[in-house]
Amino acid sequence: MDIKELYKIYQQHPCITTDSRTCPKDSIFIALKGESFNGNKFAEAALEKGCSYAIIDEKEYAVAGNDNIILVDDCLNTFKEIAREHRRHFDIPVIGITGTNGKTTTKELVSAVLATKYNVMHTEGNFNNDVGVPKTLLRLDSNHNIAVVEMGASHPGDIQKLVEYVEPTCGMITNVGRAHLLGFGSFEGVKKTKGELYDFLKEHDCLLFLNESNDDLVEMAQKREFNRIVSYGQTDDANVNGEVISCAPFLKFCWTDLSSTDSKVKTYEVQTHLIGAYNIDNMLAAITIGLHFGVEAKMINKALEEYTPDNNRSQLDVTKYNKLIVDAYNANPSSMAAAIDNFKVMDVDKKMAILGDMRELGDVSMVEHQKIVDKLKEYGFKEIWLVGDEFGETDTDYRKFKDVEEVKKEIAKKRPEGYYILIKGSNGIKLFQIPELL
Repeated sequence: MDIKELYKIYQQHPCITTDSRTCPKDSIFIALKGESFNGNKFAEAALEKGCSYAIIDEKEYAVAGNDNIILVDDCLNTFKEIAREHRRHFDIPVIGITGTNGKTTTKELVSAVLATKYNVMHTEGNFNNDVGVPKTLLRLDSNHNIAVVEMGASHPGDIQKLVEYVEPTCGMITNVGRAHLLGFGSFEGVKKTKGELYDFLKEHDCLLFLNESNDDLVEMAQKREFNRIVSYGQTDDANVNGEVISCAPFLKFCWTDLSSTDSKVKTYEVQTHLIGAYNIDNMLAAITIGLHFGVEAKMINKALEEYTPDNNRSQLDVTKYNKLIVDAYNANPSSMAAAIDNFKVMDVDKKMAILGDMRELGDVSMVEHQKIVDKLKEYGFKEIWLVGDEFGETDTDYRKFKDVEEVKKEIAKKRPEGYYILIKGSNGIKLFQIPELL
């Protein structure tokens, strides 16, 4: 059965589940596999629970005479091909976003801006991998007139695989940094993989939104000789430029549209609810994309001013005892350094940081963790708690904790009070468990 035939079945049963525990009536079950599960084993059970069809890729689970069990070569590829076929039924702008840091925040900001004028379909949460991207594309329906799709990567070739199914009409890379080095092998490996989005955009003569403040991105774009670029950044020659006004603690910035045809170019000020001067690039990206798609400046500013993060990224939590800068979803050397740089210049008193290990750095892990410790010392920070085995091996007098459980015990014994506390670390360190205790 080819993909066209499978898609016809999907059109008759437009609901796909990959979880045999959740089988809506008349849906299609796709038997995905992972390190600890094999969906093929649950195909018959899915049919019994209400699915109309089950797609499998292991012949031993095919039941003779049961036409409702469909055998394919690879369930994951089939899932993605159905999603691509579905995406091709919509002649709308599809904005592809990837990058080392800031891609989820940028996706949220872009979507908020565009939503003031359009019905936007955008990636929910961080559904940006092999399974999440197809699920995102299958959410497209006739009510949508623009889509914003986030794509993540941790190994070479990941973006190339995803972009072939997303088929963006335009796109951007937020930045490239030293993350997932265990998978990519090197920083050059990061640039090559993220650059696979650029490769697709160039090959199909698509529009690129380029951060001209980022030398690596500029170099990557120049190598590909793009024909269509709209630029943004903290440089005077960008189409949309801006600069930070303050971080006390929330980011306030100004921006100007230099490509405007108005006789008098206007500069706007925006007060955000985001922590971090580094978020200006994400803001400028959203402004640039919004302007390109005809959103008025006043509506762009309103959307950015009203956006409040709630996903453990660049958010401020005010408790009875402290004010917490929570950025505990992920961490790598570039994002950690940016958070510390921002924390240093924040115009607030009595600072403290609880920092967790940065995962998946491979052979350079020890060096990168020591760099972070050295930066903290250089900036004169006093109250620092380091959490995890990697930070535990660094040369420093800062307090060290084996894991989050030790941190919890210390908080229970003597809770810090009256501080601005930066909380950042890789998700696996589980620092997201401590804000409620502080």
